[in-house]
Amino acid sequence: MTLKERDLVLCTVKKIEGTTVFLDIDSSEDNKKGTMVLSEVAAGRIRNLRAHVTPNKKIVCKILKISSDHVELSLRRVSNTEKLQVLEKIKRERNFKSMLKAITPKHLSIYDKIKEKHEISEFLDDARESPAILEPYFSSSEIEKLSLILKEKSTSKEVQKTFSLKTNSSTGLADIKSILTLDNKETKIHYLGSSKFSISSSAKNLKEADNVVSSLLEKIIEKAKSLNAQITTK
Repeated sequence: MTLKERDLVLCTVKKIEGTTVFLDIDSSEDNKKGTMVLSEVAAGRIRNLRAHVTPNKKIVCKILKISSDHVELSLRRVSNTEKLQVLEKIKRERNFKSMLKAITPKHLSIYDKIKEKHEISEFLDDARESPAILEPYFSSSEIEKLSLILKEKSTSKEVQKTFSLKTNSSTGLADIKSILTLDNKETKIHYLGSSKFSISSSAKNLKEADNVVSSLLEKIIEKAKSLNAQITTK
């Protein structure tokens, strides 16, 4: 893949020297390397750097800057949802390679051809809904086999976010109930205790589920602010 600033990439920690972390960028086709300074490992004061990064550990990073062959990376700027999306994408690509290997001896060349024109995750979702997208790459018997595998592996993905909601208003209980009734059929809100709640949604992929949760969470925040309630998200 061609690297760009703000891209999310899977990296392998190679070594730590002083307060600088040296990494290999696994997502790069030309074996690019990057570095990460202490302030980009985690927010706040870091008491034990190796609690966050150790040699050979795989981590998802965000690209801050690219100059010639050098890439500046950040771990702390990657949200948990972004991390899950990257890991899910990599998992689906690996699974797709295994599927292709099971149905055709040309699995490597076909995988490369598909990846030239499509994001693998999107290609799999489209293929599950419309097998016709497979026709330029596979024979009819191969399409039949692959469609069956995709159907068997079809599972929904869930995204969950938490938030804290408090109010000192005399109508506090009614206000909180009013805020939480913004819930809809696509999401579920659960009380976790101590004024904490979780909001979750399931969809065919993590990005879609995250969009649903984020959209509702924005509405909840707006409603809470209009009622002078205190809300914090994680």
